[in-house]
Amino acid sequence: MGVVSSINNGANQQNMFQATNVLGKDDFLKLLITKLTNQDPLNPMDDESFIAELAQFSSLEQMSNINESLSSALQWDYLQMQTINNTMATSLIGRSVTANYSGVYLDRQNQPTINFTTDRPAAKATVKILDMEGRVVRTLTEVDLSAGVNSLKWDGKDTAGNRAESGYYTIEVTAEDASGNAITPSTFVSGTVQGVVYHDGAAFLKVNGLEIALADVSAIDMGDD
Repeated sequence: MGVVSSINNGANQQNMFQATNVLGKDDFLKLLITKLTNQDPLNPMDDESFIAELAQFSSLEQMSNINESLSSALQWDYLQMQTINNTMATSLIGRSVTANYSGVYLDRQNQPTINFTTDRPAAKATVKILDMEGRVVRTLTEVDLSAGVNSLKWDGKDTAGNRAESGYYTIEVTAEDASGNAITPSTFVSGTVQGVVYHDGAAFLKVNGLEIALADVSAIDMGDD
């Protein structure tokens, strides 16, 4: 009966491990206790084996504690960096900045305007809007564009006509002339920072009606300061 009980318990332990596929320190301790509870009284675990089991548990616990400490440290570093960036963003209000922006932020109500510049007239321009996974959410097109600054407004809807989820979206702009030759539009923007908005804790500069991520700023005119 003792042998059958041990076999059954061993099978249950194996099933538990296969179900979770992760052996944490609590699971390890449960296995050790179960093993001690169901050991053969006529052939108990010797001292060396027991010490080895405890050493493994101690090592696993230390690794778990180190992992938790690293996670806390990384989170604290991220919060510190975000605070520094947000403070820097507010100091740029009224300054002239240059940026080559790569995306737009969509909230519950706004309709982002996508500005781009072509060095010659374009017969057609295409703007692809991609989510954080790189999936195309919407494709916008415009025809007969003049050289210089052009813009397209995104109504915030996806290809199916539904309002897209709030968040940051990457943009890809391509164009071609009347002969079908490719034109490479620039999303370069230069202007004065009128204000700062925050989305998900990150700062965005309001420049010429656009919301520019702080990381996209390439130059800041500090004036006479």
